Amino acid sequence: MGPHPAVAAIRLAVRRVLHDILNDHQPTDPTATPARGSRARVPAPLVLVACSGGADSMALASALAFEAPRLGLRAGGVTVDHGLQPGSDLRADEVVLRLRELGLDPVEATAVTVGREGGPEAAARDARYAALDAAAERHGAAAVLLGHTRDDQAETVLLGLARGSGIRSLSGMAEISGTGGRYRRPFLQVDRQTARKACMVQSLPVWDDPHNADPAYTRSRLRHEGLPALEKALGKGVVEALARTAQLSRDDADALDAWAGQAETAVRDAAGLLECAKLYALPPAVRRRILRRAAIEAGAPAGSLFARHIEEVDRLITGWRGQGVINLPGRVVAQRQGGRLVIRQG
Repeated sequence: MGPHPAVAAIRLAVRRVLHDILNDHQPTDPTATPARGSRARVPAPLVLVACSGGADSMALASALAFEAPRLGLRAGGVTVDHGLQPGSDLRADEVVLRLRELGLDPVEATAVTVGREGGPEAAARDARYAALDAAAERHGAAAVLLGHTRDDQAETVLLGLARGSGIRSLSGMAEISGTGGRYRRPFLQVDRQTARKACMVQSLPVWDDPHNADPAYTRSRLRHEGLPALEKALGKGVVEALARTAQLSRDDADALDAWAGQAETAVRDAAGLLECAKLYALPPAVRRRILRRAAIEAGAPAGSLFARHIEEVDRLITGWRGQGVINLPGRVVAQRQGGRLVIRQG
């Protein structure tokens, strides 16, 4: 008898991603052979799983532990202690023990200090990714797997819609992201219930983070109040539809980003300044991408740069009436001077 359908589904999702990682890390010259007499062996690529101890990441860890050896990969794990709850260090130690029991090696817990910039959720996320980046560098990992599910993707799309930040926000989380494609999300087509079921049938203990049910957090309210209300009003299938929207939006956003990248050179003068007349001739979606990129290059934090900021800068081109300086996040200013758009540190 084969594995339970839930277990089979998560293993298949992980297997596909591991195949991609293997393909990405093939030797550049597959015909090359070691020098005569050399005993040096290239170690198998290491894949880490980021595990909080929750159902999603524990299901991911179990699938990685099963699939990686069959593909000649090494598998390890990292758990991040955010220090936001009493006893968080003890829970991190428990997760390390569970990952080792699955056969993962290396495994470690890393503690972080969560700041306040951008709100508690954003600050915790920034601290977590910094810790995961450091762990990947320390161990020389080829990739880090993240347990975000289709439900998480649907929530991310709705949060982006609420911010009104454009099609890139609606594209949700990418299957591959980070420096060099470090982060991989195998479960974006797997629902949360499947991951939890896989843990149950494998008798994997899981920890339910109380923050996930705390109404003080926006994502928690959306999960327990917003999405159920949408499903009640619109019927089942909302999560799947939002996940499809994410992929379609990402395809469109990628195409527009590529167009903007090609157009940017043509709208700059010999000194590298943006020419307003040439920007005006571009489609709004392309023009605003160029403006956003210019603001980020000048020092505006991407996470604090919203659509309303770019719209204000855009009016210097499309609705010029002698406006003054536009203040942007990160002490960046934008102004129109002699038919040129200047975006710089203020």
